Amino acid sequence: MNLSVTSFLFALAAVLGLAACSKTTPATDANAPILIRLGHAAPLTGPQAHLGKDNENGARLAVEDANAANLKFGGRAVTFELTSEDDQSDPRQGNLVAQKFVDAKVNAVIGHLNSGTTIPASRLYATAGIPQVSPSATNPTYTEQGFKTAFRVMANDVQQGKVLGMYAVNNLHAKTVAVIDDKTAYGEGLATEFKKAAIAAGATVVAEEHTDDKSVDFKSILTTIKGKQPDLIFFGGMDPQAAPMARQIKQLGVPAKFLLGDGGCNADFIKNAADASAGCYCSLPGVPLAKMAGGAKFSERYKARFNANIQSYAPYAYDAAMVLIEAAKRAQSGEPASILAELPKTDYNGVTAHIQFDAKGDLKDGVISLYVGKNGAWEPLETISTAVPQEDLLRGVSPAPTFTK
Repeated sequence: MNLSVTSFLFALAAVLGLAACSKTTPATDANAPILIRLGHAAPLTGPQAHLGKDNENGARLAVEDANAANLKFGGRAVTFELTSEDDQSDPRQGNLVAQKFVDAKVNAVIGHLNSGTTIPASRLYATAGIPQVSPSATNPTYTEQGFKTAFRVMANDVQQGKVLGMYAVNNLHAKTVAVIDDKTAYGEGLATEFKKAAIAAGATVVAEEHTDDKSVDFKSILTTIKGKQPDLIFFGGMDPQAAPMARQIKQLGVPAKFLLGDGGCNADFIKNAADASAGCYCSLPGVPLAKMAGGAKFSERYKARFNANIQSYAPYAYDAAMVLIEAAKRAQSGEPASILAELPKTDYNGVTAHIQFDAKGDLKDGVISLYVGKNGAWEPLETISTAVPQEDLLRGVSPAPTFTK
């Protein structure tokens, strides 16, 4: 090959190279759909799978509603996608799930269900700058760590425990109480807050016992408690333990009232405790489903879509997802940083409540509802505002609306 031909080929290659480098992004890329991936984490296997699936269904319904709205950001179609992972209600597995979401670059996270998984996972999300809204983790530590990525859509355990302790003394007339917890972040945390509030109201704690979130035989603990003759037994834990505990309380002839937090306040407790559920008491953050502004319609839609009844937290999971979706709509972006910038401005009329966040990421002005087991269901008793001053609760004042059957 002679020099002139070689020079020509080099020149041609250079021209083609410059042309390739100067090529602009095709116009079609600017109009490509925007995909926003929402991670969801909860126990989907094991004893708490019914609660995890309940949360997943609530979040999925929100995503389906958002996609049905045919949203557009800057003229580009928007699609939301839910990626659900099983954290097995185990902190170590919860961290593995969180890291998986971080590595997958999800845009935001709904979850986790349990405080014991939510709290350690929240550090990973904070480091990665991924917004996280929990529908059901109530331990106050979650939002007290100072992470600007952490939010929740229901009242926390300080609020719930205070109401439960005061209610036990002022309304259930308990002068002596026994306290049992399952040693989890949720159960132990709620039991601690209950105990503080009950003592402040004038009750005496005559027994404190501990179990775990795998046990189903509590006869030894309950026999010890029976000897202390408490007026009331409080259990901080979930329904897989609460239901057999209620049955064994009845079998052993313990005359004490049985009071639970939200972890046992669901349909599976009633089913598995059977006739022992009658006369048990529990609490749930928020107003009863039938009293929620969108509760009746949501319940109908949920049953039609999933052929199942709501367990506990599905409406809160729906609202948690919608809060993230609404933040993305305001930002006109699915980028985590853009969603995070909008979350503190949340002012959303959800299924469960009017949702606004305080500086920590907690729900403002939450309420707690009390229920009693009756006729094979949890029947609402009354709803108490968590904004009631401590001195008013000590006097038995509950100015929030009272709902009765």
